[in-house]
Formats: sequence, C-alpha cells, structure tokens
Amino acid sequence: MNDDVRPDPDALLAQLRAEEQRSQRGKLRIYFGANAGVGKTWAMLSAAQREHAAGRDVVIGVVETHGRSETAAVLAGLDTLPLREVAYRGRTLSEFDLDAALARKPAVLLVDELAHTNAPGSRHAKRWQDVQELQSAGIEVWSALNVQHLESLNGTVGAITGVRVHETVPDTVLDEAEEVVLVDVTPDELTARLAAGKVYLPQQAERAAQNFFRKGNLIALREIALRRTAEHVEDDVRGWRVEQSGPQGDGGPPAWNTSGAILVCVGPHEGAGQTVRTAARLAGQLNVRWHAAYVETPRLQRLDAAQRDRILAVLQLAEELGAETAVLTGVNVAEELAAQAQRLNCATLVVGRTEPAQGWERWWPRPPLARELARHAPGVDIVEVARADSSRRLAHARPGGRRRDPAVEDADRPQARRSGYAWAAATSVAITLLAMPLVGVLELANIVMLLLLGVVAVAMRFGRGPAAFAAMLNVAAFDYFFVSPRLSFAVSDVQYLVTFGVMLGVGLLVGQLTAGLRFAAGVSASRERRAQSLFELTRELSAALESAQVVALGAAAVQGHFGGRAVVLVTDANDRLVVPADAPPGFDPSVADWTLRQGQPAGLATATLAAQPWHYTPLKAPMRVRGVLALEPAHPRWLLIPEQAQQLDTLARQIAIALERVHYVEVAQKAVVEMESERLRNALLAAISHDVRTPLTALIALAESLQTLPEGTGDQRAAARAIVTQAHQLHALVSNLLDMARLESGIAGGTVNLRRDWQSVEEVVGSAIRAARPALGDMAVQTALPAELPLVEFDAVLIERVLVNLLENAGKYGAEPIVVGAHATDRALVLSVRDHGPGLPPSLRGREQTLFDKFTRGQAESATPGVGLGLAICKAVVSAHGGEITAANAAGGGAEFTVTLPRRTPPEPAESSDIPA
Repeated sequence: MNDDVRPDPDALLAQLRAEEQRSQRGKLRIYFGANAGVGKTWAMLSAAQREHAAGRDVVIGVVETHGRSETAAVLAGLDTLPLREVAYRGRTLSEFDLDAALARKPAVLLVDELAHTNAPGSRHAKRWQDVQELQSAGIEVWSALNVQHLESLNGTVGAITGVRVHETVPDTVLDEAEEVVLVDVTPDELTARLAAGKVYLPQQAERAAQNFFRKGNLIALREIALRRTAEHVEDDVRGWRVEQSGPQGDGGPPAWNTSGAILVCVGPHEGAGQTVRTAARLAGQLNVRWHAAYVETPRLQRLDAAQRDRILAVLQLAEELGAETAVLTGVNVAEELAAQAQRLNCATLVVGRTEPAQGWERWWPRPPLARELARHAPGVDIVEVARADSSRRLAHARPGGRRRDPAVEDADRPQARRSGYAWAAATSVAITLLAMPLVGVLELANIVMLLLLGVVAVAMRFGRGPAAFAAMLNVAAFDYFFVSPRLSFAVSDVQYLVTFGVMLGVGLLVGQLTAGLRFAAGVSASRERRAQSLFELTRELSAALESAQVVALGAAAVQGHFGGRAVVLVTDANDRLVVPADAPPGFDPSVADWTLRQGQPAGLATATLAAQPWHYTPLKAPMRVRGVLALEPAHPRWLLIPEQAQQLDTLARQIAIALERVHYVEVAQKAVVEMESERLRNALLAAISHDVRTPLTALIALAESLQTLPEGTGDQRAAARAIVTQAHQLHALVSNLLDMARLESGIAGGTVNLRRDWQSVEEVVGSAIRAARPALGDMAVQTALPAELPLVEFDAVLIERVLVNLLENAGKYGAEPIVVGAHATDRALVLSVRDHGPGLPPSLRGREQTLFDKFTRGQAESATPGVGLGLAICKAVVSAHGGEITAANAAGGGAEFTVTLPRRTPPEPAESSDIPA
C-alpha cells in the first residue's frame, strides 16, 4: 500500500465549503409520526421546555394545539410570536409571521405543521419553504410532520387509506433534516386516545374512527413511518462512513460506490405523478441521482393546453423531489428515452403502466412502452409503476394565475383545428377545378401528381389530420371527375382500384413524412434560436468594458428571447441593489432584494411569491452574487418548460460572469494606476533627495563654520546653532526619503541589498540607543534583554535604523521610561519598543497597521515635527527581512511596537587547534 497518497485538494476544498455552509445554516429537527395524535407537538414542546430551562432562547412561532388541554399546558413559560392576520375572501386568516421571526432571530424556533399551505399572498406557498428561509438565516427550527404528508408516499398512503392528502412536503426536506425524532405509539393506544377525545373533538373523532383511523390503516402507516425513519438513519450512517473514508489508505471504513442513476418517463396520462413519486422513493432508497424526462412527439404536440399544463406540473413535482428534468423531442418515445438513459448513465428506467387500449386502438394496439424500451435498451432495468387513483391531483401549472400564451391558445382552439380541414377541402377543390380543363392535355398520372402536391402543401401548413383528409378527398375527386365514366363513382376498369389504393397510401405517407419533417424543423429552429441568443450575448458581452454596457446588453438579450420586459440590477459598493428611477410597472424592489440576499429565484413560476407578475433570478458569478435579473415574459408558461428555464439560467450566468469580469478589470486598472503612481513618486523622491543632499551638506558645514568665527556676536552664534539644528533635521528627512525610495523600489521588483550576518542583538540595541540619544535628550531608556540571546542573522545597519526610528517615535509621542526588549523563540527573534505615554489614538483602534503607511501620522494636526516616514521605513526594512511589525496599546498604558524577524539556528563556533610553540 502506498503511504504517500495525498488527499485530493479539490475534495478537501469542497468539504471545507460544505462544512462552512452547514455551520452558517440553522439546523432542522423534525418530530415524525405515523398519524395525528401520536404526540409529536407535545414531545416537541416538552423538549423546548427543557432547552428553555437550560438557558437557550426558545420561541414559539406557531403551534397548533387542536384543542388538546395537555398540549396547551406545555406552552406555559415560552415566548410566542404574534400571528400575522391575512384577509382572504372576506375572512381573516391567522398565519405564521416569517418577518417577525427573522427579526427576532431566536436560538430555537418552533414551527408546527410543516406541510401547512400558507394563505394566498404570502411570501412562500408552503410552510416548509418558510422553514428553509429561517434555516438560511441561521435559526434552528423544530417542526412536526406526519408520514402521509411526504410527497413520494402520497399515492401509497392514499391507496391504503382511501383518503387523498393534498398538503405534502418534498422528501428532500426530511432527508436534509439534521435530526428526525420518531414519535410512536401502538395502534391500540392511539385508538384509545381517539375515543377519549385527546386527538379530535368528539364529532370529528367519530368520523375519523370510521375512516382514516381504522386499525389496519394505523398498522400500515406505522410500518411506513418506521421504515422511513430507518432509511433516514441509514443515510446518516452512510454519510458518516463517507466522511470517515479517505484516500490516505489509513484503514478507515471504505465509502460506498453508488449504482447507476434512475430515469423516469413522464407521460401525458393521469398517473404520471405517481410514477414520479415512486421513482423519487426508489432513488432515495438506493441513494442515487435521478432524472425525469418527457418526450414530445408530433402526436403529443397536438395535446390541448390542459394536458400540457398537467405534464409541466408533473415535471415541476419531479424538480421539487430532487430530479433533473428535461423535455425531449422525437418521433419514437422509446428511442429517445433509451438514448437519454445512455447519455446520463442510467441503470434503471421507471415508466407508468400502459393503459388499456380504447376505441379503434383496440383493433390496432401499439406495443407497450416497456417492451419497446426493452428492445432499444436491453441492458437497462425497467420498472413499471401501477396507477394510484387515491393520490392527490396536481394543480395545472399556470404561473401567476395569468392567461396562457395566446399563440398556444390559438393552436388549441377547435376552430383553429377546423380551419385546417377547411383549407384541405378548399385545396382539393381548387386543384380539381384547375385540372378539369386539362383532361385532354395531361395524362391521368400527371393529374395524380398535382393532387399529391396539394396533399404535401396541406401537410406542411396544417399537419397530419388535414393532410389525410385532403388525400381522401383527392382520391374521391380523381374517381369522380377524371376516371371513366366521369361524374360517377363507378369504375370501368378494375385496375383503377389499385391506382386509388396507391394514391391514398402515397398521400397518407407523404402527409405523414411532411408533417414529421415540419415538426423536426420546428424543433431545430427552436434549438437554433436558443443557441443563437446565447452566442450573440456571449459575443457582445466579451467586448463590454463597463457595467452599464453589460446591464444594457443583458437586458436586451433576455427581452429578445423571452419577450416582455427585462431589467438587470447590479449592486453598489455597499452590496445594495441599485434600483432604476423609472422602474417598470409591477416591478417590486423588495422581492429583488430578497432574491439577492437569499441567492434564490422568486416571483413568477417559483414557489416564493408566485403571485408576482415578474420573475427574479439571482446573477450568480463564481465568486459571489452580482445582482438580480428581473423578467416579465410575454408568455409566462415558458418559464415552466425545463429548456426555457435552463436558457434563462444560462443567460443570467453569462451576465453575472461578465459583471464579475468587468469588476475585476476595474480593480486591475486601479491597481495598475496605483503602482505607476507609486513608482513615479518613488523616482521623484529619489531624484529630489539625491539632488538636495549635496547642497544641504554644504549648508551644514557653512553653518558650523559660522559658530567658530571669533568676531561673531552671541546672537549670531545662536542663529548659527539654530541653522545647524534645522539643517540636521532636514538632512534626516532627506535621508528618510532617499532610503524609503530605495527600499520601495527593491520591494516592488528590484533587489534590496541586505548584508546579512550573524549579529549580537545586545550590540545592535546598544548602538541604536546611542544613535537615538540626541533625539531622546534626557529621556530614560531601559533594556529588557535575556542573558542568553542567540546570534541572529540580519543586516545590522538596517535593523539599527529600525530601532532608532522606533526610539525617536517613542521620544516624540510617548513618555519615559522607554523600554527596549527582546526574546527569541524557536523560529523568530522578537524585538519590542515600548513607551509609557498616552498610547495610540482612539481613532486608530482596529486599524493600527495604517500607522506604517507612508506619510501617515498618528495625529494629523500636531506640533511635533515629522512627515510620517519613520514607521514606513521600519516596515519596509522588516518586510525585506521577511518579518512583521505591529503596533498596539500596551497593558498599563503606552504604545508598544513589536518587530518579529525569522531566524535559524546559528552555526557552531569553530574550535581552534593547539599550535605548538
């Protein structure tokens, strides 16, 4: 076994990100039971009382007692949020106040009845969506749930009890819960509670005992609840083993290999929802990913709007249960599904059971879909799902309750379909009238070609049905008007019967092929439009250099593809959305702000604020959310089609990436400007300092010579001494400027010539104190140096300069005594200079490092001379040595500057050999 195997850095990074997200997200605890009345709410409240007694902030968001006195008694002592009043159809409904809970932000929040449907107009349609937003805000939530409310078990429970449950929760909510607490009682005990009035009121209890609460139902639901809880525990164990398994080969438990994925076929029949639920439950049991696909054939394309809305609702259900959905197009359903299963590496196909043939199909039945799939995909397992008539019916997918696409409406109207048959009849009549005068000129075969040409034209424009009708009319017209005896359906030559049959068959075949070609051309055109819009947007965004250009191009591209109106909103420097002054009607800035903060879509065709007329999508870039894309599409129903939703998501991602690119281009440009400015300033400082240094040295020499003239008066000598003092200060300033320019140029890309050698720290500290004595005057300087300080390798001249600058700074702004200390660790030498003055200004608290910037002083307005270069030189010297310098207020008063220099073990001194005399 290879012991040098290193962990995958990408896997470690993904694990760290996942752990960070989990740490920021609130936990979810679900009290899970088989039926109402098992004691879920009571158990939840009892645990809340224990947590409250332990000192945690526990608040009740909403709890339903259902008139049970035992449950109401456990509420005592717990804070409760007031409910929100919602007016609906002349009534006032009390709902959970999500905004109040987010503002209160307790440690634990109790939100009962997870499957509850919120009143219309609420932010979310379901209470479990409120819980997810609470978790995103970092709030731990406790809730309660019955097994019959799980979406994947909806049909199973309905088949057992005969009762349709309409309020459901996606299985992913239970699967992602950190804790699931099973609350279980025996069927006999639950029946006794029901009889005692502890579950429902007496009149309700009597009806429940005769229907839902039959003993057989209770036993079956209890078994399902126990199995579902066991599956959750198994998932926890599997997740733990996967986390514990690693690539290091340390003998830890190995991780499981997942099997192939599952592909479920969504059909137009009523049982498609149950097929999806069964596939979701199967995927959860096998711990595999799963997909849902609907194949639109030319025949299915002619379904009415209600049936298509039902198909979209089933696809939306699959997405809620965790599937990736797709709408495929093709002539053969089995071929398309087999190809999709191969592309997605699916090992199992789940299909609904074929319905019995009805009408004329009983005489010419189609082969079952499962048999066709077995022929096209022999290596794939096929699971047939029975229908469940007791499962809840899915609401038709009509986003925002708005009117459907007018173009779709026109295609579905009966008069629109009748017009195709009318045009077929008119075409047949027109060709017959045109050909009758040509009977003696053209052969009958040529007339047949003209009639077939009419069939092709009708098929291209109106589809299969009108084309078949035109073919039959043309055969009848050919027999009546062109075959002897004319103007009669009688046939003098039997061979014409073959002509009629071939003519009808060719007409039907040509119509079928032409309609199929028309369907394929429409599909290709739709795909080409999507690809073209992406190509054009990508090409135009690549040339954008400003955020305003990206906003304009992005809004135009989305509006051009989806119609309607589109708005791209970006964030400002404070990460707040910039709302346009002329916001279009119906646009809600608060919804856009929620989308930005949560990073999730909202509005039209989503589960959050679905009544909004606009759809809001976050602009997610690789680094962060850059803004929000708001869209009011011309055809709201498009947003429910998976391909169109993916197109919108792709457009939004391209816009977000462009915004991020422009942002970093601006950052890079600012950095380049700052670097060039810094380089120019350093060059000017170096040039000026070098040119000023020579005449300044001469000025100092002349001033000193004035002091020695014998004929000078006392005032003249005093003036000469003042000139010398000021010249020395100016000389020190010019030296600082020159040194700073040299150090900065070396750090920026040049070379800082460090004369490193093994130095004695005590000697460098002593020479620094002597050098700083003229500036310190009579201020007391103390040293705190251990006796056994090791030799350290550094540039003694530069480090001495650092200590001198720190001592002069302490002399200017601090008070005596000044203490110079040093100590060594295994890897570093730590030097410190401390004074006992007022310390650092309060304005620098939390940003002490700004003291080391060039031309920065602790007090902007001060009588103390200086330009703020001493500490900047210290930082440059220390950085050149690979060290660090910090400033802080010392305990007991005063400021303390600490220099940390890296060190290594000094070499052993060489032993001198004895030389004989």
